[in-house]
Amino acid sequence: MKKLPKILLIAALLVFAVGATFYITYTELTRQYELELQSLTPVEQKTAEISAYLEEYFIDEYDEQALADAAAAAMVEATGDEWSYYLTADEYQTYLESFYNAYVGIGVTIIEDAQAGGMRIEAVTPGGPADKAGVQVGDILLQVEGSNTLELGVSGTRDLVRGEAGTTVDMLFLRGEEKLKLTITREHIETEVAGCELLDGEIGYIWIKNFDVRCADETIACIEKMREAGAKALLFDVRFNGGGLKDELVKVLDYLLPEGALFRSVDYDGTEEVDYSDSACVEVPMAVLVNLDSYSAAEFFAAALQEYGWATVVGEKTYGKGNFQTGFELSDGSLLNISIGKYYTPNGVSLTGVGITPDIECDLSDEDYANLYYGLLEREDDVQLQIALDAIKQKIS
Repeated sequence: MKKLPKILLIAALLVFAVGATFYITYTELTRQYELELQSLTPVEQKTAEISAYLEEYFIDEYDEQALADAAAAAMVEATGDEWSYYLTADEYQTYLESFYNAYVGIGVTIIEDAQAGGMRIEAVTPGGPADKAGVQVGDILLQVEGSNTLELGVSGTRDLVRGEAGTTVDMLFLRGEEKLKLTITREHIETEVAGCELLDGEIGYIWIKNFDVRCADETIACIEKMREAGAKALLFDVRFNGGGLKDELVKVLDYLLPEGALFRSVDYDGTEEVDYSDSACVEVPMAVLVNLDSYSAAEFFAAALQEYGWATVVGEKTYGKGNFQTGFELSDGSLLNISIGKYYTPNGVSLTGVGITPDIECDLSDEDYANLYYGLLEREDDVQLQIALDAIKQKIS
């Protein structure tokens, strides 16, 4: 970004004092300064002037990178697009872990348990570092590197546990009345994207966490596993699925649906692209579970199956995210992620602000909704799941 020469700015200002307060007023701008201003866009002009004033007159120290990050985030927010965002260099690295469904850590899922005095271990990745060290579900993580986990909070604890592969982390656990000190070596861990289970001996229940890297391979593997196990129907769960990559979504839809259009997109310059399926498909009764926190690719997944008459959609009306974004890595390692186009269903329907209306609408209580998010809701207490099972059983019979 251009920066106005300080000598020009100083020449254009008259500074006078009244008591201990300074008042700064404009004098007539020099011709050179006028030309400099005219060559800048409004954004460049505003940020250049503010930067010059801060550098010349601000009394305290400040972090220039922090100013740059704040300005960038504010610019994107000012567009009014809730799907566009800016990430600092550090935030971008964390984002990449989510995008690739992988991270460096010990392989545990934690939730705050203030009554127990720490973070309760909710899940342990089979074969991961924590599993090999003997960590068990239900253990309470009290300290990481000597720091109290309740004081750190969930995100702070997670950040401290993670690090570079091959390094170690000292941790203190509580199991019953016994305290366990463990030193665990961090490893590269791939998180599960899709999982499956045969319910009632005939329904293949498949949950899809997102449509990012490896989604298609893991989802298709689950479908094949369930069919080999004797599943007569498939129930897909994309509740709390935040979406992901179009290519991953299209691969799954292509595997499931017969020949025809699967997905439509129009980018910033008006170019339309349509993805098509071949004739190979899976012909068994299907249902899809959705909720308000099913976004983007998760919504278009349900919409495609619904429009083809291939599945019954059960749950709550989805959010309605129809814009798609592209990320641009900036020179300092930060990320600008902005909307560059719009998505449409196979029939050309926009979901923006509309979402998917389920064939069978049913809600969860606020408590059950939260428990479902944290993986604490028992299957028999999951009203949406039970209604979807009943609906799909009727198709089987």
